[in-house]
Amino acid sequence: MKVLAALAVAVVLAACGGGGSGSSAPAGSIQVTMTEFKFDPSTINATHGKVVFWLINSGTTQHDLAIRDSGGTRIAVSELLSAGDTKEFDVNDIAAGTYTIFCTQQGHESSGMKGTLTVT
Repeated sequence: MKVLAALAVAVVLAACGGGGSGSSAPAGSIQVTMTEFKFDPSTINATHGKVVFWLINSGTTQHDLAIRDSGGTRIAVSELLSAGDTKEFDVNDIAAGTYTIFCTQQGHESSGMKGTLTVT
């Protein structure tokens, strides 16, 4: 009986999951972990069209992910994620090219929270 009770508890705990928002990464998404002050990975490759990111804030402060084209224009910005949160971030109709990813929070990009997105 003790074994069955322990197994039942394990099943319930596993069903609870984790990751802040209580949902899981969508199939085919690109996982990006945000911390102070970096993205992991900081170099991302994707195919043109719709790109789905799975953002994980493993830091201790709020972060987001923004995408800027080579001309300096922001083409997309995710919602601001609190520490411990996860969120799907969809970017529709992204053209082939090289983009900068960065966090829009004051001082984060200048502290190194940036990277490169290459879309083919």
